[in-house]
Amino acid sequence: MRSFLFGGVLAAVATISAAGAAVAENTSTVYNYDGSFEDAAFSLESAIIGKGLNIDYVSHVGDMLSRTKQDVGSDVTLFDQAEIYIFCSAVLSRKMMEADPMNIAHCPYGIFVADREGQVMLGYRNYPEGPMQEVQALLAEIVGEALAE
Repeated sequence: MRSFLFGGVLAAVATISAAGAAVAENTSTVYNYDGSFEDAAFSLESAIIGKGLNIDYVSHVGDMLSRTKQDVGSDVTLFDQAEIYIFCSAVLSRKMMEADPMNIAHCPYGIFVADREGQVMLGYRNYPEGPMQEVQALLAEIVGEALAE
């Protein structure tokens, strides 16, 4: 499995780990995907829908970064392709916000798929200790299913 640092706006990249998921400075968990970006995106979408969840939005962050790099004075290509799948769970979101209404800051949830120099990865941001760990467990389960397909 591969690893990738996904902090803030997909700004920095960490070392790829062959052992499994990597936690990048406790901000995210990233896994390698053994296949194409298209297959990873399809597997991720299928895993989210398979949990009975609706994908609210797909952020085409890779296209945006590519389209705007010259506008911001950069010539760095961060990703060949990158998308973030945004979704929510009404059941978990209600539970998390009943535990602490300020958990609204963590909603909706997102899982990214990215291709950087031929290395395809799936990952998600890490949530704080406490009730939000139930959401993190859901994200881990979804990514695990996408990796298994």
